[in-house]
Amino acid sequence: MTDTLPKIRTILEASGLDFEVWDCDPDLADTTVFCERYGVEPADSANTIVVRSKTGEAKFAACVVLATHRLDVNHTVRKKLGARKVSFASAEETKTVTGMEIGGVTALALPKDLPLWIDGDVMRRTFVILGGGNRSSKLKVPPELLSRTPNTEIVEGLARLIV
Repeated sequence: MTDTLPKIRTILEASGLDFEVWDCDPDLADTTVFCERYGVEPADSANTIVVRSKTGEAKFAACVVLATHRLDVNHTVRKKLGARKVSFASAEETKTVTGMEIGGVTALALPKDLPLWIDGDVMRRTFVILGGGNRSSKLKVPPELLSRTPNTEIVEGLARLIV
């Protein structure tokens, strides 16, 4: 893990839970490529995705979903965000809101005022692989750690299994 996000290591160490920090080639950080290259099952990989309202006052939220699932943006996310229309935040917006690049966004060091919604299926895994806060690392953590983060809500049906 690089020195740019020591806060993440502090969170991990303070949790008292088992975790692993994995190095990752930044060119292979995107989920599909990462899973293929490093032999990780997509069902064990969780993406942290930033969404935003498209109309009215700008509202943002971060969502954690398994790589085998699709975020229900048009229904569940839209209703929770209280917006008429919702979309995925751009790479630039994601970096502005989280301080992290797509492919490395992690739920562990988000701003305290950013809502964090975690799909219930994530919480049923033994462990999940998350972004490491940068494109050069990944984190293997028990889902329990995610429920300890600020401004977090477990949301059943936040995402749907891709069939």
